[in-house]
Amino acid sequence: IEEKWQQYWEKNKIFQPDIKNAKKPFYNLMMFPYPSAEGMHVGNMYAFTGSDIYGRFKKLQGYDLFEPIGLDGFGIHSENYAIKKNTHPAKMAKITKKNFYRQLKATGNAYAWNNTLETYDPDYYKWTQWIFIQMFKKGLAVRKKAPVNWCPSCKTVLADEQVESGICERCKTKVIKKDLEQWFFHITKYVEKLHQDLNKIDWSKNVKTAQRNWIGRSEGALVRFATQNDADRKSNAERRGKDIFIEVFTTRADTLFGATYLVVAPENDIITKLKFHISNSAEIKRYINDVRRKSDLERSDLSKEKTGIEIKGIKAINPVNKKEIPIFVADYVLPSYGTGAIMAVPAHDKRDYEFAKKFKLPIVNVIAPYLITDAINGKKIVKRKMVQAIVIDKKKENVLCIKWKRGGWGSFIMGGIDNDKSLENAALREICEETGYIDLNLLQKFSGEVHALYYATHKDENRYAKIKGLVFILNSNKKTRRNKGDKKQFDIKWVKLNSVSKFVSNSPSQLFFWNRYFKKEIFTDAGVLINSGKFDGMSSQKAQNAITKFVNGKQTIRYKLRDWLISRQRYWGPPIPMVKCEKCGWVPTPEKDLPILLPETENWRPKGTGVSPLANIPEFVNTKCPKCGGSAKRETDVSDTFLDSAWYFFRYIDNKNKNKIFNSQIDNKWLPVDMYIGGAEHSVLHLLYVRFITIVFKEMGLINFDDPFKKFRVHGLIIKDGDKMSKSRGNIVVPDEYIKRYGVDTLRMYLMFLGPYTEGGDFNDSNIKGIERFLFKIWRYYQKSIEHIKTLPTHSSQSIHNKLRETINKVSNDIESSGYNTAISKMMIFINYLTKTEKDISKEDLEKFLQILSPFAPHISEELWSQLGHNESIFKSTWPKVTGKVEKAVMNIPVMINGKKRALLEIETAKKLSKNEIINLALLDKNVRQYIKGKKIKRKMCIETKTSKIVSIVV
Repeated sequence: IEEKWQQYWEKNKIFQPDIKNAKKPFYNLMMFPYPSAEGMHVGNMYAFTGSDIYGRFKKLQGYDLFEPIGLDGFGIHSENYAIKKNTHPAKMAKITKKNFYRQLKATGNAYAWNNTLETYDPDYYKWTQWIFIQMFKKGLAVRKKAPVNWCPSCKTVLADEQVESGICERCKTKVIKKDLEQWFFHITKYVEKLHQDLNKIDWSKNVKTAQRNWIGRSEGALVRFATQNDADRKSNAERRGKDIFIEVFTTRADTLFGATYLVVAPENDIITKLKFHISNSAEIKRYINDVRRKSDLERSDLSKEKTGIEIKGIKAINPVNKKEIPIFVADYVLPSYGTGAIMAVPAHDKRDYEFAKKFKLPIVNVIAPYLITDAINGKKIVKRKMVQAIVIDKKKENVLCIKWKRGGWGSFIMGGIDNDKSLENAALREICEETGYIDLNLLQKFSGEVHALYYATHKDENRYAKIKGLVFILNSNKKTRRNKGDKKQFDIKWVKLNSVSKFVSNSPSQLFFWNRYFKKEIFTDAGVLINSGKFDGMSSQKAQNAITKFVNGKQTIRYKLRDWLISRQRYWGPPIPMVKCEKCGWVPTPEKDLPILLPETENWRPKGTGVSPLANIPEFVNTKCPKCGGSAKRETDVSDTFLDSAWYFFRYIDNKNKNKIFNSQIDNKWLPVDMYIGGAEHSVLHLLYVRFITIVFKEMGLINFDDPFKKFRVHGLIIKDGDKMSKSRGNIVVPDEYIKRYGVDTLRMYLMFLGPYTEGGDFNDSNIKGIERFLFKIWRYYQKSIEHIKTLPTHSSQSIHNKLRETINKVSNDIESSGYNTAISKMMIFINYLTKTEKDISKEDLEKFLQILSPFAPHISEELWSQLGHNESIFKSTWPKVTGKVEKAVMNIPVMINGKKRALLEIETAKKLSKNEIINLALLDKNVRQYIKGKKIKRKMCIETKTSKIVSIVV
């Protein structure tokens, strides 16, 4: 029946909307598939099926469904497979296209087959080249020399997004750096809009988080550090404006007093500017050459041991205190971050701390954590200074704690400053009062200094306190003392530091306090300044601006996002439509000459020389300058495959247009895409580029919207043998054999039943039998009902009707939230209920169940729909609506005997039984009779709550 209905759908254009005249458009899109290797595996089918279920659901709700499909067939993935098979990519594309479309048709998905497209079709890549030309005209396509990611195996450059953990995402080869002249798209021009618009789009949260992290927006300051060489220092020569400055970008200007050295990236051109003052140039050059063999990920890995070389012969001047500090070149600073130079604050940054420890550099604490304590005096506003003291024993092993009469143990002693002249004296007085150490001299014999920790202000409508915290280290280590003069109001004892968190409130800053001062970990949070001159006591927030202004710094915003590297030194891709003329420079190909066809050649394999194989085809390379008519050479690189997939959904709608990239009027009618479903692995690689292209298209006047997709939802991954299913891992399962053995409806439902659609699941074909049994149960029940269709009741019983309404409501909500597994579970419960009940269901309700089943199992639903007497497709019917309150068809009532659950009653809600009737049913239950046999019933009752009932029997 599956092939029968697939042919029917295609012949009758059931899923082919009237693009121009659709009244209620709904664009349902799944991510562009790569048609490489052995074809589609069940991981692909999992993604496509979930998207298709949603699309069919929307069609049944009355929308004009548009669900297109095509092949993202250009690029490295397809070319590498062609190399593996020793077959020309163009020839391999024809083979994979035929196979992939065959498989896609076998899945029964609701595709609009008139709107397919393939990226390697000249009718498509003509417009990819047209986009490149428009980018060049707008100043968004630029050619520049830059250090780029180079894959030695794929023999081409990779964008940052195509490098995972320092290796090529495709072939898993370690990526190295190369200096090459390349084409870039100026995506960074729109970086702030790309960042801000994430707040208004309805996309999966993890995708938006990934994009925010990749964009890497940081608010901070540019601060200049002057340099001074050894000769000037020895001669005390005055600098007359000839200083070379090192500019750093920092998000923590409040820590400037703690900057004890500078670090520059090996690629930073400041090294060249300082070369005449550097006394160890050869050593630094060797180090830089070693670093260039490392990936960015290796360099920024926090777990790796830090490496670096001091730049000798020159120092930097900290602008905040005029102290000389050393300058290092180190691999953990990347040229892509900020200015490629950082001020190192080892007391408040983990990497800086580890580097400072290794090279024995100073560590200066300049930020102490906030510890906000409430000062409450009824409903009055208290305006007074407070002091809080923390007492530590001499060995720094124990902390003094107090147990108040009406409360638990606390780790702090706090009191008001009355007549004391200093906070320190006030703290001492409080300690004396509350510990019983009457003699101040005992307390003043500290084994270390008093540590000023913080200033903090806490204010709301009822309280106001300015607090300073102090740590005292006490010589005594007595276990317990009691203040006898205060009527045993509190007890005192010492507790181990490692258990002190029990006595600390839930405030994270208080936990930071213990970590920072007693566990010697780095404090990286905001706080208040110490050891910072006149800025002591100022909050981090205020100090950011104050110190920036003090050193004449500049407030600015920086981003991690870099321009999109477009060039690829491969064969299988759209040739970049640019011409290099000695006289005119780079000139775009005239639009009337597009497409620039990819030439046929047998020498298509990459050479790894940094140029494309197209460079070896003279008849392709040599041309005339479109501007002056002189001799010129074509660009021989091809464009990145991610450009192909950054605009494909625009073309689907108007895929046959020969004169325009698409008809704007039609595209604006259907777009933005209503629902886009795809994998989380494309959170950055693809989705950021799509948003960028959409913004540019709007600027060009092609469309009237900013964001390409109204909704984007991430599907989960299918794993096999404990790993993600993929061709590169060799653990793929091809769906063909399962479709042949079980049918595609069974496979579709099995994949959706593996787990939540957004999480995926483990493919274990032994469990597919359960779904097969479920569909057989449906088939048998319907065959029996159809045999007696004339005798079916006009209306179902109230219990069946309620159960079906409950099921429809649940399935509807679950499809909207991608909860396909629970929707299937609910349908299973309904069918089980039907087969158990002795009452018949009406023909109308039989039809309603098929309608909610049809997105999941479209073929069996279509066949049974036909057998029920319908001449049109079930997908031309309407999704059943549930109005009013949905009552549960069956109420499960637990029976408790002496407080223990002994039975569960299943009672149809339609029966409206009284409490006494429910109790009598409970007494007749065989499990209940077993427990009350021979015993006297002391009490029996039916307890009713807002949501349920419970029978309680005491014997």
